[in-house]
Amino acid sequence: MESDMDDSSMKKMSRKRPFPGESVRKQVELLKGRPYSVKGGEVNFIQEEDIRLESTRARLANVLKRHEELKERLSRDSDRMIFERLQKEFEAARAIQTEEICLDGEHWNDGLLATIRERVHMEADRKAMPGETSMLLDPHFHGKTTYRVGTKIICCLEGARIGIQYETYFAGEPCELYHCVLESKSFLEKMTVIEHTVPFFLPIREAENDLLSSNAMKFIDYIGELLQAYVDRREQVRLIKELYGNQIRDLYHSLSYHIIEFLLDDNDCRVTVSVRYADLVSVLPTRVRVLAWPVHPSKKISTAGTMTSIPTQQLPPTLTTMNRKGIGMLGSQSGPARLSYAEDALQTMSLPEAYAEIVLNLPQAVQQIFPDVGSM
Repeated sequence: MESDMDDSSMKKMSRKRPFPGESVRKQVELLKGRPYSVKGGEVNFIQEEDIRLESTRARLANVLKRHEELKERLSRDSDRMIFERLQKEFEAARAIQTEEICLDGEHWNDGLLATIRERVHMEADRKAMPGETSMLLDPHFHGKTTYRVGTKIICCLEGARIGIQYETYFAGEPCELYHCVLESKSFLEKMTVIEHTVPFFLPIREAENDLLSSNAMKFIDYIGELLQAYVDRREQVRLIKELYGNQIRDLYHSLSYHIIEFLLDDNDCRVTVSVRYADLVSVLPTRVRVLAWPVHPSKKISTAGTMTSIPTQQLPPTLTTMNRKGIGMLGSQSGPARLSYAEDALQTMSLPEAYAEIVLNLPQAVQQIFPDVGSM
């Protein structure tokens, strides 16, 4: 009798106290019949990261907009007044010229620059002595000569000054004119830059300190190269914005356009392009990085509208292996991949040409690097 009572009490206790793990097993069984929602766990984290990223992008866009407004305000008033005044002065000097000499190669040298310096000082001395009428009849002093060296025009200005006007071009079409005015107290003293219309973010003062006193001709040539390279880079960026503005996101560039970055969104992947120029006289970049990574399915779903529920067995393995940066494992490729063909194009072509090359070959390159991206 006692044994029967013990057996019944043990059965009741066993029903009241399930063995360890039984409750977990029951919860798993209950969950098996439920669809898995992509709003949970890692995907929630991805959404939060996306929201923070969009907020940061909006703030950055606002900063860049204010930066452009400030740049325009800085260069709008004073620089335009200086440009208009110097342009009139250059036009007046060319209007009274008696000859224009075109120089190239070895004819443009330090000896010629010394001759120009001597002429401007002798002209200033002649005007300081109006009684010397014999000088007025001498064609050596009376002649007004300007010199064209490539895209530079060098002329003598009033007050013992040498003026250099720089012409800039892009794709064979003329762009802006820039001016630089040099002065020295006497023929034996070093020259200094007293006025210019070179953009304030280009290092003309550094070039003056490094080159002008030791090699004035090299300084004049360097400023021309600096301006032409700046215009070339700027116009390349303007052209890709004009041609492909609907495909490019988050375009950033420095004032001198020696740093250029933008984002290209494709249906299956995202591509970031980063371009650096080692020096400001470069037209082709010296350092390029192009990275591509696939757009995760959860991000495609979130951009399409409402989030949908996906059964657990249909979830790709990337969802469970997603790292905290939102970059998953696709096929054999882990994280973003470099597009070497795109980097080669950017280092050998102009920016618009390279962009067209990148877009043309992007689907094939993505399929090779991320073979599973098409099936996601």
